Formats: sequence, structure tokens, C-alpha cells
Amino acid sequence: MAVLLDIDQLRTFIAIAETGSFTRAADIVFKTQSAVSMQMKRLEERIGKPIFERDGRASRLTEDGDKLLDYARRIVKLNMDAVCAFSQNELTGRVRIGIPDDYADRYLPEIMARFSQANPRVEVTIVCEPTPMLIERINANDLDLAIITHVEHKGTAEFVRHERLLWVTSSRHQVHTETPLPLALGRPSCGWRQAAQEKLETINRGYRVLYSSWNSTAVGAMVLAGLAVSVLPESALRPGMRVLGPTDGFPPLPSCKIGLVRNWREQTSLTDALASLIIQSLDNLAQNEAAE
Repeated sequence: MAVLLDIDQLRTFIAIAETGSFTRAADIVFKTQSAVSMQMKRLEERIGKPIFERDGRASRLTEDGDKLLDYARRIVKLNMDAVCAFSQNELTGRVRIGIPDDYADRYLPEIMARFSQANPRVEVTIVCEPTPMLIERINANDLDLAIITHVEHKGTAEFVRHERLLWVTSSRHQVHTETPLPLALGRPSCGWRQAAQEKLETINRGYRVLYSSWNSTAVGAMVLAGLAVSVLPESALRPGMRVLGPTDGFPPLPSCKIGLVRNWREQTSLTDALASLIIQSLDNLAQNEAAE
């Protein structure tokens, strides 16, 4: 019997091959690392040969893996081309989406690549601003959709993703041992900032906010330079950062919830299509429930 290859498994396989890591690939395809490992186990079972071998902490392709990679790229591209070619209702027009820069680096590449492949004639306007400003833009009819940090008291949002909120420091410095603790956080109204301060006050840990910005890139730069500790969601972690936990004297933080806000005054088939793809791409709620 002919072996049929699974498109989703091939997409994950390509992500691992390009990043050299199951962990980084899991971020790209929006799956848990265990789900990625299971997919690769099943793919190896389908072709009957090992496709990865360990190279230190990285994953390297075997000779058969290299051979499969070329086929995988062609199969995935051909699959997308076929879907686009037979789409009976090609969407056109313009859609406006907002997203905080905390999430943009991780989520936008996958979301926009998939949406643009399926809807090549659609113009997408992207606004990167903090959640409060994005909600204001939705209310002012300046955006059609917004991916936000889910805030209960600031309007109706669909809760689509759950992430851990983490204390982070530089992996090359010891700034987290200083007293008072130097912090780089969002503006005073930021929920993550408030959560961090409350936790530190609960354990009577002295601190001072040295750097304050809505821009996560700026906050991350202070962390990487070894100038301050900050709090970030998993999606905003970067190479060179180290997560701090109870063994370092940092108490657990509340979870970070990610939501989708729609401008119901501008609801169209175009916004519905992008909203559905966002939910499909970001949703890890079912995975979390299964794990529990």
C-alpha cells in the first residue's frame, strides 16, 4: 500500500530543518514541543527511516532527512498552490490589524504568510501598538481586528491563547542579584508591571523601575545589556535571556492571556477569514486542556 505523507507533519519537519531545533520549530508552527516530537515520530514511521540525529543540543538531518526535505518543500508549496488555484471565492480589498510588538515577531510571520498565500490580492495594514491603544483604535473604527493581551475590563475579546508570564534577566549578567532590584517594565498602567510589583512587594523584595517603555524591543534591550530584570510572555523571549524562577528568589507570575478583538462595525468575509486564521494559528487552549 502506498504511503501518504501528512502535509502538517511536513510543515513541522521543514520548520525543524530550518531552525535546527524542535523547541524553536514548535514556536513557528504553534504546537507544543511534545506534539512536534510526536509528529516527527509518526513521519519517520511513515517513511520507515530516521530523519534526525542529535548534534549536541541541536537536531541535524540524516542523509534520508536531507532527501526528504527537498520533497517536503515542494509538496507543501504545491499544496498551497492547489488550494489557491481552486478557491472559488478569492477575497480582495483591505484589512487592518493591530498587534503589540511583544507578539509581532513570533506570531505575524506565520499568520501573514498563510493569509497572503491564500489571499494574494488582499492589502493588509499592520499597526504595532500596546493593547490599550489598539482597543482605542478598534473603538474609533481605525482597525478591523486586534490581537491583544486579554484584559477583562476593557471590552469584549475572544480568549484564544494562554502563555506563562516570566521573569527574565540576561544570561551573561547577574543583575537579578542586585539590591534594590533594577527593573525594565511597561508604563504604570501595564498589567504585567503591576503584577511584577505586587509579587515583589509580597516577598518584601526591594526594587526600582529604572526603565519604562511600551516598546518590548526597548525593554528587551535593557535586559540583554544586563541593566535590568523584566517580565515577558514566553512568545517574547529572545536568545541571551534567562528565565528566573523560585530557586532564584522570584515568585510565579499570573498567566498571560491573549485575545482577539473584532470591530463588529466592519465585519466582512475578509475580516472573518483573517480572524479564523488567527484563532487557528494561536489557539493552544485545547492542547493545554489535554495536557491537564
